[in-house]
Amino acid sequence: MPNKVRIPTPLRKLTNNEELVEVNAATVGAAIAELQTRYPGIQERLLDEKGEVRRFVNVYVNEEDIRFLQNQATPLKDGDEISIIPAIAGG
Repeated sequence: MPNKVRIPTPLRKLTNNEELVEVNAATVGAAIAELQTRYPGIQERLLDEKGEVRRFVNVYVNEEDIRFLQNQATPLKDGDEISIIPAIAGG
């Protein structure tokens, strides 16, 4: 069973306006790599030059922040949902 990746509105122009994309990946990092293969340019929006998730991008697996799990090494099980959420600043 594939995993689902919820794409935020600002990145949907890269995914042909798809909100939910299915990937077959063992880790969050592998899911990002698969997204990059299918949708060139998405990885640079998610990862910095060191290959780390950008500060202003939050990634969740089943509503748990990967920063409190194993970051990109966080394992995925069949049917897990990854949510990419850009941080919103305001005042």
